Amino acid sequence: MLDANIKQQLKAYMEKLQQPIELVAAYDDGAKSQELRELLEEIEPMSEKISLRTEESNDVRRPSFAINRVGSDMGVRFAGIPMGHEFTSLVLALLQVGGHPSKASQDVIEQIQQLDGEFEFETYFSLSCQNCPDVVQALNLMSVLNPNIRHTSIDGALFQDEVEKREVMSVPSVYLNGEPWGQGRMTLEEIVSKLDTKSDEKEAEKINQKDTFEVLVIGGGPAGAAASIYAARKGISTGIAAERFGGQVADTMSIENLISVPYTEGPKLVAAMEQHVKEYDVDIMNMQLAEKLIPASKPGMPHEIRLANGASLKARTLVLSTGARWRPLGVPGEAEYRNKGVAYCPHCDGPLFKGKHVAVIGGGNSGVEAAIDLAGIVRHVTLIEFGAEMRADDVLQKKLRSLNNVDIITSGQTTEVVGENGRVSGLKYTDRNTGENHHLALDGVFVQIGLVPNTEWLKGDIELSQHGEIIINDRNETSIPGVFAAGDATTVPFKQIVISMGEGSKAALSAFDFLIRNSVE
Repeated sequence: MLDANIKQQLKAYMEKLQQPIELVAAYDDGAKSQELRELLEEIEPMSEKISLRTEESNDVRRPSFAINRVGSDMGVRFAGIPMGHEFTSLVLALLQVGGHPSKASQDVIEQIQQLDGEFEFETYFSLSCQNCPDVVQALNLMSVLNPNIRHTSIDGALFQDEVEKREVMSVPSVYLNGEPWGQGRMTLEEIVSKLDTKSDEKEAEKINQKDTFEVLVIGGGPAGAAASIYAARKGISTGIAAERFGGQVADTMSIENLISVPYTEGPKLVAAMEQHVKEYDVDIMNMQLAEKLIPASKPGMPHEIRLANGASLKARTLVLSTGARWRPLGVPGEAEYRNKGVAYCPHCDGPLFKGKHVAVIGGGNSGVEAAIDLAGIVRHVTLIEFGAEMRADDVLQKKLRSLNNVDIITSGQTTEVVGENGRVSGLKYTDRNTGENHHLALDGVFVQIGLVPNTEWLKGDIELSQHGEIIINDRNETSIPGVFAAGDATTVPFKQIVISMGEGSKAALSAFDFLIRNSVE
């Protein structure tokens, strides 16, 4: 199962175990159980603190295995084989159950330990999902820190009957005590906040006590991270408030056009950005959603940002870098069947549609790439492009046309997503050339039609374009003196990670120049 290099690395990690752990495996007669047996038998000899036995109870999923701390009732369970993106989750679970300390902040650790009640979590993941490990690792850690919390991670592709019964059509999907509880990427802090109903109030109190920043960055994507680094390097007080550090990049699978980095993945880049920001004296305020901008009374005086939790932040200059999100189709049925067949991440949710017929809406690079990826998983893909021809790069179009389980429809306007029994059963579209209406029977719809800026909260306070983008000049200045903007939320052409990083850096330098020229009297 493991090559020599990975074995060597894993063995080095297992030397960090502080307490004995027991692997308790449940097998059946299938090929996947044999794979799991091989994996666990390779792990067991890596440390004298690891033991392996077979599960006797029939009341567990098979194949699956628990990682238990010997002499306690604490542990985690994986239903399936945690390879791919989940291999890191396996390594961390082994270490943390074995007593190796977590890197989570002490405040969050104490918050987890103080949670009252009984929490039985189940998380459905796919091995190709780049967002799932965050949720799996967070809930695994919580089950290690609090004996009232239990967690089982389930490979949805391996337990298809269970997925069908529970109508799981998007990952990660989290169940708490048998009931649906959450979907999509969530950080440890977000999960704890959702369980601790008083967390917003506590955080608001802390934020209200903060001094006025010289530069406050709103948004934690590539533009926001770059802006905070460039501002902090100037030696001025810098804060960054983000609804989710990393933003849209965290949902990106492969990144191959970041100069000097031939290949990386979204979550890896986000972790690297956050670590880089933490190298400087930057006050990082995650899980903070901005709701209102109150401009300064005159240049050089503080602007105010009101947050969703009721707190306020003040700063002499602002860098708005709130990014963008997936653009919805805006047709009947889309919202109703979101996560019930309507999806936006082919890498995350594609494995749940194995052997089924799906549609991809959008013929740009992202749409064609999604169709190519899905064609290797599902039975059939129909790509629908609104225009007369696809807009993707020629190399991608050639690859798509070479696949025998893909149909391409151009000049097709999607008009409705339809469903039965609470899930997608098809879609309707109009041939824009003939005006004829068509119905396409299918099981899933993947929407890939671009992005919409996260700027609704700024309407009426700052000048926006007809597309909702923040209007900026070549110095990243907005219509409000002392307020700058950068990245996908702005009118800058070409929404790319490398461009956002450059724009964020430029915005911070402009903010610094503004502070020099508008000193406080």
